[in-house]
Amino acid sequence: MSSYITIGIVLGVALLGIGALVLLSRVMTVAPIREDVLPFGSGWDLQEHALSRFHTRWYPMTLVFLAFDVEMLFMYPWAVVVAQMGAEAVIEMFVFLGVLLAGVVWAWREGAFRWV
Repeated sequence: MSSYITIGIVLGVALLGIGALVLLSRVMTVAPIREDVLPFGSGWDLQEHALSRFHTRWYPMTLVFLAFDVEMLFMYPWAVVVAQMGAEAVIEMFVFLGVLLAGVVWAWREGAFRWV
């Protein structure tokens, strides 16, 4: 028998098995409870769709949050090795904090901290 026929038989059996499993899944599935498929809303009824758009004023605030989040991710390992590295590590941290401060000043100028 040709190797192509053998490969075709194996693929055919695999596709039939997959099709049988999908059909069995559709037949045996129980309808989900409404509360189980809704997005989590802390017990409150949702006011808008989960994929609703946010106002653009939230995006600069999100960038500021991410900047401070990355700062904390960088400061934890830095605090462990600052005593070993000495002044070089302190200068490096102040440069990093200066870059973050420039980002905060930019966000402030853009009005990211105004809520009205």
